[in-house]
Amino acid sequence: MSTLRIGTCSWKYDSWKGIIYSDKAEQNYLKEYSQHFNTVEIDQWFWSLITQNKVLLPKENDVKLYADSVPDDFKFTIKIPNSISLTHFYNVDRTKLLKPNPHFLSAELLNKFLETLEPLSNKIGVLMFQFEYLNKQKMSGLEEFLDKFESFVETLDKRYTYGIELRNPNYLKEPFFEFLERNNLAMVFLQGYYMPPIWDTFHEFKSHFNTNAVIRLHGPDRAGIEEKTKGVWNKIVEPKDEEINKIREMIYFLTQKDVDLYVNVNNHYEGSAPLTIEKIKMELK
Repeated sequence: MSTLRIGTCSWKYDSWKGIIYSDKAEQNYLKEYSQHFNTVEIDQWFWSLITQNKVLLPKENDVKLYADSVPDDFKFTIKIPNSISLTHFYNVDRTKLLKPNPHFLSAELLNKFLETLEPLSNKIGVLMFQFEYLNKQKMSGLEEFLDKFESFVETLDKRYTYGIELRNPNYLKEPFFEFLERNNLAMVFLQGYYMPPIWDTFHEFKSHFNTNAVIRLHGPDRAGIEEKTKGVWNKIVEPKDEEINKIREMIYFLTQKDVDLYVNVNNHYEGSAPLTIEKIKMELK
């Protein structure tokens, strides 16, 4: 049977007091968060690529704290460090050639990352590879991307489920979804960041979704919604009721196919992730 888990993209918000947190909530909030939701996304370990010879990995104390703060049936979806998913270092000076990242799709570095997560191992839902927009300087096209990742898949620790999030709309083609299906990889749907509406992608390729999936709800205008909220995430400021109805259809279809589904809601989607989740749950009744 499929499992549906709906949670947020982080938990560290003072402005959720009165919504899911009490005034006496602990500073890291995770323990109280897990009384309301059974999943959460961790993205803090994504920003990891410092220099060619320096890569940041999770701190042992943080990993243990997170593991100890949630019940046994709680699941984390975790972004894999960008030291593994970035093809090149970020190029501040656009007049210079891009410098290749020597850790790109490094099985050795991924194994080191997984070793740090060992205290969380039985609470990991999906490990997500997030790829930035890959222009022609970074990747010639979908075929090269799939060739590189196909051989990398064979090195993955099979104890875990992995997912892929793309930010190239032109990569969302039949060969990509066939690749996910044959390698038992989860599709990570991203709503926002100039990607096409996830329900359009879903309807075009839904015959391929037979394993786990993640829906990440981000809004199209991060700066705009931050201006409206002033960083206080306790109310809906940009309602997306029509979109949520379409997401409900996706959830129904995927769970009926016995797909384990995670829905990760960001504050930037409507203005308050916990309140958006309330709306989604009402739609599912």
